[in-house]
Amino acid sequence: MIQGSVTESPQQRPKAQRRSRINRARSFIPDTYQQRLIPAYALLDESSLLELEQQADWLLETVGMEFRDDPTALELFRQAGAAVEGERVRFEAGLARSLCSSAPRCFTLHSRNALHSVQLGKNNIVLMPGYGAPFVNDLDTGRRYATLEDFHNFVKLTYTTPHLHHSGGTVVEPVDVPVNKRHLDMTLAHLTLSDKPFMGSVTSQQRAEDSIAMAQMVFTSAFMESNTVMQANININSPFVFDGTMSGVLRTYAAARQCVCVSPAIFGGAMGPVTPAAIAAQTLAESMTGIALAQLVCPGCPVVFGSFHSTMNLRSGSLTFGTPEANLITMALSQLGHRLNIPVRSGGGQITASPMADAQAMTDSSNAMWSTLLSGAHQIWHAAGWLEGGLTMSYEKFILDLDNCGALLRMLQGMQVNADTLSSESYREVSPGGNFLSTAHTMQHFTHANYESLLPDTGPFEHWQDKGSPSATERANTVWKSMLNNYQPPSLNESLTDDLCAFVKERKAQQSDEWY
Repeated sequence: MIQGSVTESPQQRPKAQRRSRINRARSFIPDTYQQRLIPAYALLDESSLLELEQQADWLLETVGMEFRDDPTALELFRQAGAAVEGERVRFEAGLARSLCSSAPRCFTLHSRNALHSVQLGKNNIVLMPGYGAPFVNDLDTGRRYATLEDFHNFVKLTYTTPHLHHSGGTVVEPVDVPVNKRHLDMTLAHLTLSDKPFMGSVTSQQRAEDSIAMAQMVFTSAFMESNTVMQANININSPFVFDGTMSGVLRTYAAARQCVCVSPAIFGGAMGPVTPAAIAAQTLAESMTGIALAQLVCPGCPVVFGSFHSTMNLRSGSLTFGTPEANLITMALSQLGHRLNIPVRSGGGQITASPMADAQAMTDSSNAMWSTLLSGAHQIWHAAGWLEGGLTMSYEKFILDLDNCGALLRMLQGMQVNADTLSSESYREVSPGGNFLSTAHTMQHFTHANYESLLPDTGPFEHWQDKGSPSATERANTVWKSMLNNYQPPSLNESLTDDLCAFVKERKAQQSDEWY
């Protein structure tokens, strides 16, 4: 009988050959997707984009930006040709954009493990966990203040999953550590419990310097003089205010040639007008001033054009997430960032105002994440764990979000059409009316042909019922515990770990505890 003919049954194939195919399939390791292979969605046409850019220029020329308590920044802008009056800086049309032009279009964010280094820009995608929540939530203990142990847990979970590419920054606020010292513990955790890229502290210039110093211990000062290993989240006090802390921290990271992500936070109706077009133009205007400042400090400093925006319930004043208007802003800002030739951080992610990991939370999150990934954004913050408008990180929602991240990243790979995916040989193995479960092609691809979810229970109803009828949230509770139980830390030279711990101990001893 001819091998592969339509008359040969799978049972007639040599058993050793079938075992070999199964073993090869089982050895498959899922891809860590970091690139989109489908095009980004272009929401706005050329004339609309030009109108937004002209509005941003008008805002910077007419309103301007205040840089409070930072005479150094004011002098840099004065020397660059901006009009400085008191603490207000105004830019003639085109000046801010021109000052941004030295920023790199794409750059590498190095990790201490080269396998986890990422590129920001072009068609690359970098997903990160939530940021800044003072509370955590899980099914066992409910909602409570976050601790350093929780911070460690989320760094470990982020390190463990292939669906997040970046360790994040203040994943949660460890409120059991003094305010003026917790940045040391957080930076230490990112450097020792993970080997993915991370963010440093931004709550004061000294804390930024501590973060940079600790990174230099791991990567060396010489390497960091010409390479980027960390990021800083620079928020603007919208509308149109840079406080001295934020601009000072921006200058600190830029002087060290480390990445700054400039992110206005505009809630429509509060920090800006209610309409999406106005919020998009204002975000562009405010972001360009921070990007320009980074370039004045260090031409070529890696930057990210960021945003964090939300709509509001204009009857109650409460924030809303995943709404159509906010998602349209996300799409427009990605287009504007691409035209600025700077990597884009999305204001989306899997965000919600819901206080629990329920249907509202996942609907809000899925809507926001879908539009974010379609928009062509390069870096997506808050991709996992976010609840309650960012006040809470949920262990269970972290897992639910990871599952959605994996599925969406897989979808962004698009559809490949070639001889292998068309699988003509399978039709030669199977007669009409037969099935393809045991064909050579199926045996070769079965472990990775489809995205395999962490959570859904797709078995018979009776099987699910016999297991206690667990909800997706309850299954997520089991998953995060299993991930932590199986966590293995990345390797790090023992003497280097000792040096980092000694630095943290010494810096803490130099300061009295401050709890606010």
